[in-house]
Amino acid sequence: MNYQETLDYLYSKLPMFTRIGEAALKKDLHNTIALCAELGNPQDTFKTIHVGGTNGKGSTSHMLSAILQEAGYKTGLYTSPHLKDFRERIKINGQMIPEAVVTAFVEQQQEFITELQPSFFEVTVGMAFAYFAEEKVDVAIIEVGLGGRLDSTNIIHPELSVITNISLDHTNILGNTIAEIAFEKAGIIKAGVPAVMGERDPASEDIFIGKAAEVNTDLHFASKEVQIKSSDKDGEQLIVSITDAAGDTLFTDLALDLTGTYQLKNIRTVIAAVVQLRKIGYQISDQHIYDALKQVKALTGLQGRWQQIGSNPTVICDTGHNVAGIQEILQNIQQTPHQQLHMVIGFVKDKDISTILTMLPKKATYYFTEPKLERALPVAELAEKSAALGLHGQTVPDVQTALQTAKANAAPADLIFVGGSTFVVAEVL
Repeated sequence: MNYQETLDYLYSKLPMFTRIGEAALKKDLHNTIALCAELGNPQDTFKTIHVGGTNGKGSTSHMLSAILQEAGYKTGLYTSPHLKDFRERIKINGQMIPEAVVTAFVEQQQEFITELQPSFFEVTVGMAFAYFAEEKVDVAIIEVGLGGRLDSTNIIHPELSVITNISLDHTNILGNTIAEIAFEKAGIIKAGVPAVMGERDPASEDIFIGKAAEVNTDLHFASKEVQIKSSDKDGEQLIVSITDAAGDTLFTDLALDLTGTYQLKNIRTVIAAVVQLRKIGYQISDQHIYDALKQVKALTGLQGRWQQIGSNPTVICDTGHNVAGIQEILQNIQQTPHQQLHMVIGFVKDKDISTILTMLPKKATYYFTEPKLERALPVAELAEKSAALGLHGQTVPDVQTALQTAKANAAPADLIFVGGSTFVVAEVL
């Protein structure tokens, strides 16, 4: 198979969560363990950092990758889902895995894959581990796909575990309460491996404290140990000054090229993680951090985080897709100068969006749409649900056409926001 035929095989033959939802999930680690055993357990040959959480784990993973790259470490990065190119999932020092490596891996493992019948995600995890081992990375940052305890990535024994935060998402899979979801996320905390928790939440903190005690490891709450002293937006940068818990300055005017205000939570988590990495021997200077964070997008290729993709009118997209993520997006919209707000939105059908729809501004002009995948919420159903809550606009079944329609209707001083689902953002990018 050539590269495109290889992708078609992976997408069509293997159960894929982004395409069919919960039916694609394997409820244990058996397949991942079996596949990695067949590959010679490559995940045991390099150092790892495990990053989970409900929101922010992608941004946090990319920031950590940028810092380690800048510090001179050959850094692997495994994230999901991808936005434009499958190979975004597997990178070394910001460079995507070569097409030839993807094709060769599938060709070599196709017989075993056919026999094992793993999910799409399980195969990509195995592919990432094999590639990182072959290329002898110094360290790899491994982002959890979904949950933690039973996620395919959870066969690694990392040097550091990072959990950004807990909020309600994928409740049909992970549980209907913060405590139930926290239990799944806490599953990546390992014996003797320090853990950093981004936000301390009374509804979940006992779960994490209990898990850390159970496996006899140190747990650090970033929100307690690292404080944001000040922050301001300066053009294409977020300028942040940071202190420790005692109020002593850690960083002054740290410039970040990720400008969504929700990155203030993530940068706190990142700095707390770096503190722990330094303790276990990583040589990361303050200058490495300053240099890395002002060019995260260039160093790692991160996209879709409060990303401006047009001007006059301003067009911004963001992959935030749950209640907590939408809250942050709405805050950023309020802080962005504009006259009329236009919103191009679409969702997936296996997610309860009723709360999200009640949060959205009624004065905005809406362009209801749907991404091109089986899990997409039909645009007619989205428009009906929205109208019942006082949100009005037009239905445009194609995402690109919806954006073009919004641009045609918007004045130069208006703001167009595109989102609701990662897959809507993927299509406009």
